[in-house]
Amino acid sequence: MQPKITPDHLGRGAVVYVRQSTPGQVVEHTESQRRQYALAESARSLGFGSVTLIDDDLGRSGSGLVERPGFQKLVAQVCGGSVGAVFCIEASRLARNGRDWHHLIDLCALAGTLVIDPDGTYDPRLVNDRLLLGLKGTMSEYELSLLRQRGLVARDSKALRGELQFILPPGYCWNEIGQVEMDPDERVRGVIELLFRKFEEFGSARQVLLWIQDQGLQLPVTRRNNGSVCKIAWRPAAYHTVLMVLRHPIYAGAYVFGRTTQRTRVIDGRARKTTGHSKQMGEWNVLLRDHHPGYINWERYEANQKLISENAHMQRRTDRKSARGGRALLTGLVRCGRCGRTMRVFYGSQSGHAHRYHCRGDDSHVGGWLCIGIGGVRVDRAVAAEIVEAVSAHAIEAAIQAANQSDKAGAEIRQAFSRELEEAQYEASMAERRYEMVDPSKRLVARELETRWNAALERVAHIKERIAKHDVAAATRPQVDRVALMNLARDLPAAWNAAGTDMRTKQRITHILIREVILDLDNATNDALVTIHWHGGRHTELRVARVRTGRFPADRTPSAVEVVQRLGGQRPDRELASTMNRMRCKPADGKAWTTVRVRELRERLGIAPFDPASQTEETISADRAAARLGICVGSVHRLIRQGVLPATQLMFSAPWQIPVAALDTEAVRLGAQEIAGRRPKFYKKYQEDRSLKLPGL
Repeated sequence: MQPKITPDHLGRGAVVYVRQSTPGQVVEHTESQRRQYALAESARSLGFGSVTLIDDDLGRSGSGLVERPGFQKLVAQVCGGSVGAVFCIEASRLARNGRDWHHLIDLCALAGTLVIDPDGTYDPRLVNDRLLLGLKGTMSEYELSLLRQRGLVARDSKALRGELQFILPPGYCWNEIGQVEMDPDERVRGVIELLFRKFEEFGSARQVLLWIQDQGLQLPVTRRNNGSVCKIAWRPAAYHTVLMVLRHPIYAGAYVFGRTTQRTRVIDGRARKTTGHSKQMGEWNVLLRDHHPGYINWERYEANQKLISENAHMQRRTDRKSARGGRALLTGLVRCGRCGRTMRVFYGSQSGHAHRYHCRGDDSHVGGWLCIGIGGVRVDRAVAAEIVEAVSAHAIEAAIQAANQSDKAGAEIRQAFSRELEEAQYEASMAERRYEMVDPSKRLVARELETRWNAALERVAHIKERIAKHDVAAATRPQVDRVALMNLARDLPAAWNAAGTDMRTKQRITHILIREVILDLDNATNDALVTIHWHGGRHTELRVARVRTGRFPADRTPSAVEVVQRLGGQRPDRELASTMNRMRCKPADGKAWTTVRVRELRERLGIAPFDPASQTEETISADRAAARLGICVGSVHRLIRQGVLPATQLMFSAPWQIPVAALDTEAVRLGAQEIAGRRPKFYKKYQEDRSLKLPGL
């Protein structure tokens, strides 16, 4: 028995700490595991009756940047005084950073716990042992930094030559001499090429995903087994799979390395490392263009990345955005000519209502100022006229290309199905050969192989059925009328302004031709200043006349005397004052009308006051009618405009006079029920609020 191990240590028991840094080491470096687990027998041979194994940190680094529950459990047991000795294969297994190592040694010294490794037994309370343990911890930390530095330099040096091999995405593989080449599988290559063509056609990753799902196609993914590549697996299309293919520069023939980085944050006083954070292209470790054959060229790749960035509407950027439908032609392209911010589109609540381009200015905080707002209908018409004029010379060529593209669309899908069928037939033949090679008497294996063979045959039949449905749909699909298409190309304005033309198509054409549109206002002439920046560097300046606002018909601005003569005695003076203020007929002093002023003017004109008893028919106002019907005042006005609710108005802007008897008619009751049924909760609360304000109804 060693002299440093006392009966007190033996009575408290021992802890064996087992750790390996990565999951790969756990799988491949089994000898190190075996040696560490064997320390338990060493502890028992030294006389420890109670031996505890802590292996919760297998696959976790000891650098201090990741959470280690096993190490925390060890520290807790040492602090509890129940550990007489800590066994480890070497100092680096306990910790690879000075903080964890010296913290554990301090706690062992306070609790009287020994540290034992194959080289010896150490008591942290002794000066020489404490010095030796400190040197072991320092050398362990230095060793980790040195190994990491050497490995990173060697890795980056190999990557700069384009020779560092890593897992490639679907569509590429490493050949025998360490070069990147396209996957020899025609089905894999065909689907990747089809995906890029469809993105160029649709201009949206989500639209490509929806098209692939609608056609029932599958996408290749790389399936891993214990960290190594097994083979390509086919899975239903997912959004992240489509984005991965579109964003990866390897498909543009570029060898890249170091597109992501690690970040370290201090959480609860501990450093924590996270991985997978994307870096800008200029910060990539290695970028070698034209390194291998690509599915697209580099210019097409950069255009795709710009388009994907524009599609991200939720990110707060000043870059232009892509169009997503709607009535506005210039969605995502308009920029304010005064402050330079991107202008937003605001639509009216009613169908067909005009839209407007607004610059909200500095709206990042409460109280920010607004900038300008311009009606969008006339601006869109002016820009559309310029677009039609710009593309008219190439309309015939575009029509021919569109017809050819329509013919190819069905052939591409048919070819993808044929390649999938060919692969399914190969897998079925492989399953058949496996079944035929097994001994028929060994039913335990034969039954499983027979099930796999049947599943492969069912997949072949399913694909053939899909191909047959596609052929039937293609045969019944109307063919492209090339003569009509040429006629539309010769009369492009009529095709552009046709009611059936898709707005998304117009917006896509606009984004292809125009980089951005600058809008400003000329307050002197009440014109909208439109500056079109075309792709290619050309600029076009337009002046668009705006609709003049603030005009009021002359017959709707009567004098105060005329209003009182026509309405005096018909309504109370209080309602008459409100009506006159709404008509903008001011007194001589320019002040607002009040009940007293209206009464004085009415008396000077010799008009008798309002007498409710003189009314031949009982009428109520629109407010009272809304309260009785349980709808809002705006809905009452709508019923009046539609002719459902009878009402009279002595002159423009005068209060509506609604017969009380009309509220009980079947047409009015059904109209009110239809309006209230659209938003039952809102109108129920509205009716309750109105009953509180207008009691007795």
